[in-house]
Amino acid sequence: MASIARVHAPSGNRALIITSLAVPLTGWTVHAVSLHRKLAAARRDPLTGLLGRDGYTTRARQITDRYGDSALVVLVDLDHFKEINDGPGGHAAGDRVLAATAQRLTTWAGSRGVVGRLGGDEFAVAVRIAPARRELRLAQLVTALAQPVQIDGGALVDIAASVGAASPGTLGTTDLSLLQRAADAAMYAGKHGGRAVLADRSHATVPSINGRRAGRPGTHTLGAAA
Repeated sequence: MASIARVHAPSGNRALIITSLAVPLTGWTVHAVSLHRKLAAARRDPLTGLLGRDGYTTRARQITDRYGDSALVVLVDLDHFKEINDGPGGHAAGDRVLAATAQRLTTWAGSRGVVGRLGGDEFAVAVRIAPARRELRLAQLVTALAQPVQIDGGALVDIAASVGAASPGTLGTTDLSLLQRAADAAMYAGKHGGRAVLADRSHATVPSINGRRAGRPGTHTLGAAA
């Protein structure tokens, strides 16, 4: 139960006492807000174990700011994922595919990268890769993501993913939102093409809504809400 301190003092001293009592309360409030933000940033997706959008964004910005031209931002969408969810294996098969994709992305990114699930079947990666090795590493990623996934009962589900990537060295910026916008546009340009597309400056100028390429599912609603 909260207690009330009755203070009998001249008005000037009373104001000082009230201010002194309020300072600790203000400190605890700031601490609580800071703790809440840290917990939100660390919150992980329960299905895949990956960081959510907030946690991923924080870590990804650290990577792009620190490594500059050696950083790479990658966006991944699973192709025909709805058909897997609506297929014989149902949502259990879809969950298994999402978990397998998360594991493959984490292995590919290694200790120098961070992987996040942005929502649905959309993933993002920020990683340090030397420019000379990007094409090879992205080709390896596409191959890894295309391996069939075993679901309950032992059946194999064929999957594929569209991959787009953007680098600060090519776009001339370490701004994560711009890099993701360009990677998203590059991914769409190579949709169902079976290869990763590395963004150039033209991909950064594609019209977008809330950082997503205009026309992507959900962008109209997001734009209206914003």
